[in-house]
Amino acid sequence: MKDNTSWYCFCFSRKLCLLSVLFLTETLVAIKLPPNLTFPALIAFGDSIVDTGNNNNVKTVVKCDFQPYGINFQGGVPTGRFCDGRVPPDLIAEELGIKSVVPAYLDPNLKTEDLLTGVSFASGGSGYDPLTPKLVAVISLEDQLKYFEEYIEKVKNIVGEERKGFILANSLFLLVAGSDDIANTYYVLRARPHYDVDSYTTLMVNSASDFVNKLYGYGVRRIAVFGAPPLGCVPSQRTVGGGLLRECAEYYNEAAKLFNSKISTKLDLMHKTLPGVKPAYINIYDPLLDIIQSPAKYGFGVSNKGCCGTGVIEVSVLCNKITSSVCPDVSSHVFWDSYHPTEKTYKVLVSLLISKFVNQFV
Repeated sequence: MKDNTSWYCFCFSRKLCLLSVLFLTETLVAIKLPPNLTFPALIAFGDSIVDTGNNNNVKTVVKCDFQPYGINFQGGVPTGRFCDGRVPPDLIAEELGIKSVVPAYLDPNLKTEDLLTGVSFASGGSGYDPLTPKLVAVISLEDQLKYFEEYIEKVKNIVGEERKGFILANSLFLLVAGSDDIANTYYVLRARPHYDVDSYTTLMVNSASDFVNKLYGYGVRRIAVFGAPPLGCVPSQRTVGGGLLRECAEYYNEAAKLFNSKISTKLDLMHKTLPGVKPAYINIYDPLLDIIQSPAKYGFGVSNKGCCGTGVIEVSVLCNKITSSVCPDVSSHVFWDSYHPTEKTYKVLVSLLISKFVNQFV
């Protein structure tokens, strides 16, 4: 995208140039997608899987704006992505021909033109349960929506009401949350003692559907809601709940599957009751579980430990260049730290899923 807009300085006005950027973006998208489908922007909400740096600007321990995070990012710079490199919003936006890096909305260096092609509002450690972000002092989904309202007004001021409506209706919106609710709030911290798994996953689903309804009210129509992953097979949860042999903690997985079943059903109902909305449920559980159980099939060697430190507990501030070494070959690992996949794993997942969920918006 950068090369196609190198003549930026020759534009007669900033607004004219921004409109030119929009035109070029749509041209790129049309090459890769069916002729009746275009995604002018990609916008993300949720947790650390899609946080591209918002937590850098939040007073919380849930941070990763330091090495060795980002060692495989452009120039080896830690950006606040919970990964060795890029994360799903970046990779999906690239696949759709939008851009290769989706910036954080709170990035102080955010460019005006980035607003028109998408940003992330996500915050590592957040979740559907309103208690989850409070426990670690990160940005709740409710506050992410407040930033989104601010974003909408900015876009309107740049391109006008009609174009703003087009961007909201046709862009791809990612909603990725739930892992921190189940793993941390419910199981590790036991912060919801009056809920059993069934009632707690219902709480999560109600919050998720409420969020989708609010997005719909803003004019959003294309929403990809990711299900929970096989949490019991994530390295840190193996350590916490998998016994001496660190096997998959099946009760985490059962909770994830229960949530996935409920949210999938809920989204199907919303598709039938909300005119024009296309909420897509993205099954991340099965493909990631297959990668974990059969790593060699996808070119990996290690799936039960992260690459950072011992790989069994280090995440966020515990994964740092002072106390944690990095494995010799990041590409051999499914997980970067004890909780988050490597960029290579994300690339495999995106390649497996991209055509399936894009087709749901045709």
